[in-house]
Amino acid sequence: MSHDYRALGLKAGLEIHQQLDTKEKLFCGCPTLLRDTKESNFEFMRYLRPTQSEMGVIDKAALEEIKIIKKFIYKAYDTTCLVENDEEPPRELNREAVDFALMIARMLNMNIVDELYTMRKIVIDGSNTSGFQRTGLVATGGYLDSKTGRVGVDVLCLEEEAAQKVEDKGDSVIYSLDRLGIPLVEIGTAPDIVSPAHAREVAEQIGMILRSTGRVKRGLGTIRQDVNVSIAEGARVEIKGVQELSLIETIVEQEVTRQEALIGIKMELNKLNASVSDKIVDVTSVFTHTTSKVILKALNRGVIYAVNLPGFAGFVGKELQPGRRLGTEFSDRAKKSGVGGIFHTDELPNYGITQDEIDELREAVGAQDKDCVVMVADTKEKAKGALEAVIIRAKEALRIVPEETRRALPDGNSAYMRPLPGAARMYPETDVPPVAITEDRINNIKLPELIGERKERYMQQFTLNEELANQIAKSGNFVLFDRIMQQIPQANATIVVRTLETVLNELEKEGILVNKITEEHLMQFFKLQSEGRIPNEAIGSVLKMIASKPELTVDNAVQSLGIGGVGTGELEIAIDKLIESKMDFIKEKGLNSAGPLMGVIMKDFRGKVSGEEVSRILKEKISKKTGN
Repeated sequence: MSHDYRALGLKAGLEIHQQLDTKEKLFCGCPTLLRDTKESNFEFMRYLRPTQSEMGVIDKAALEEIKIIKKFIYKAYDTTCLVENDEEPPRELNREAVDFALMIARMLNMNIVDELYTMRKIVIDGSNTSGFQRTGLVATGGYLDSKTGRVGVDVLCLEEEAAQKVEDKGDSVIYSLDRLGIPLVEIGTAPDIVSPAHAREVAEQIGMILRSTGRVKRGLGTIRQDVNVSIAEGARVEIKGVQELSLIETIVEQEVTRQEALIGIKMELNKLNASVSDKIVDVTSVFTHTTSKVILKALNRGVIYAVNLPGFAGFVGKELQPGRRLGTEFSDRAKKSGVGGIFHTDELPNYGITQDEIDELREAVGAQDKDCVVMVADTKEKAKGALEAVIIRAKEALRIVPEETRRALPDGNSAYMRPLPGAARMYPETDVPPVAITEDRINNIKLPELIGERKERYMQQFTLNEELANQIAKSGNFVLFDRIMQQIPQANATIVVRTLETVLNELEKEGILVNKITEEHLMQFFKLQSEGRIPNEAIGSVLKMIASKPELTVDNAVQSLGIGGVGTGELEIAIDKLIESKMDFIKEKGLNSAGPLMGVIMKDFRGKVSGEEVSRILKEKISKKTGN
């Protein structure tokens, strides 16, 4: 669906969360290493509850999280410590992480604070053992220039990454502590984004700036985009966890569609004088003799409660986003009480529920023809809590588009998570001392090349083609590439890029443990390769050998494989014999015969000599024989 975003008054902003590639975590000396969750050394559990802010207020988002008390189970490792367990106070802020954050702030033209204070942000979904996330304001008031105009960068914070969710069992959630405490920067733009395409452009530009530092982690989950969206008659909604850059445009489009549909529903409901009943009715007896399997299964847990929504008939089933309806929004709210979902008369008869049962249900709650009945089947406590949430959401449908935090779905839609948090979720961290940010410290931070500048340099300095220059400039391997070319200036840049970006990736897909190949190995490898001792055809074989036996030097690996062990004399004898046996073919084809004959020679010498050497000798000998 196309929208006139200017006429709708679209405002959008981004929050980018990017993990930093530091050796240690933000508040302890543990490595920033992700582990296989099956390897955990021990587990422990916690229950979390919200606390009041300094002003004596409990954050509404935190209150939403405790509708169901869950047990949180944490997997710990020999690479995590008591800080992650919340059994030891955090240490001072990681200096390396602070410097990386200052570098990014400068690249975004921001005003850096004089002192960095760490705050506690209440988070009781289990993603932090302490019940809060530590974060510190680094800079404000920056900007970047996009094709559509200047976009403000309001805030940059340095904070600790949350624990990684392993499994949600309903009444308990399992988290892994390996990710908890990895430093990350949170970058928030001003609401200056005016279209879905603009949102993607800004996200790409910020991503490019972050990658240009060479100091950020790469891979799935290391960067996350949250998108804030509103339209003139709607409300600010934060959509969290957009993993794919390509999804940002769809997320913005679908949220505008949702808010526009909610505004239309509100207007129509008010024209009909629709209302919401606060009376929750026990309608269990209506389904005493039901044959509906889903109802029978639910009845095993307890009761069926229902509420009447006068004037809502036809609206609860109305689509807001592709495949999601107003009833889906009701259901999302209800699920926060622990139920599986809701039933409503806009979608019935269905699920084995008969028309007679619907008629009896409507009579039990006093519903008229234009009314919609919503019901929930579960324990008394859960069913009551679920319908109370439905009542609140139905009343909002008559008045407003609610401000809320939503979860990004893979198809570009979103689902309700919790209300938007307020100021009550923040309070000072008393265990971490503030960090003074001096002018000297800021000025001593060297700013990196941007990716575009780096690409141009690679094309000029190493005569790489545009495709390869762009590939390595964007890659996390660019620092290693620069180091290789600086220490081994005779190395073939094209071969270095293809090895780092293609060969190693292909070996990893084959299950080869390429992480066993060290930088020292690669330095030795490219030195020998530049000296002609490792033919191009043998690159993969040598790297496989090193990965399987990392204790070997590259020289030893080459010797073990018998690479480069063929003398020029032996090669020339083989070529002479082949030429004598194929003279008729050579006379017919001339120098064009070199290609097919080379294939014959390489069957015996592949990996032992370079294809360039074979081609050179073949052509020289064919020329002599034919007089060309």
